[in-house]
Amino acid sequence: MTYVVTENCIRCKYTDCAIVCPVDCFHEGPNFLVIDPDECIDCDVCVSECPAEAIFPEADLPPGQEKFLAINAELAKTWPVIATKKDPLPEADKWNGVEGKLQYLEK
Repeated sequence: MTYVVTENCIRCKYTDCAIVCPVDCFHEGPNFLVIDPDECIDCDVCVSECPAEAIFPEADLPPGQEKFLAINAELAKTWPVIATKKDPLPEADKWNGVEGKLQYLEK
């Protein structure tokens, strides 16, 4: 099993989760973070650190978020690892909780 970053991270990109990951499995894109499923050790420490509550175990993905398992796996192959804290995107608080953000994902 792996953990998955879901839609609510899009246009927020808080990095609190990345700095606590013991295996550096987070990867950073322009407006989204993903978890490399091959590197994730299922430790769960990132979940409570995510201000957007966008990280879930693969087995407990909310309805409609299942496609993010494949999105995380695909984008982790090309995006760079992030293991440091950065400021969230400028309008992160505005976008946190907005539904239907997949169309804004920048690859």
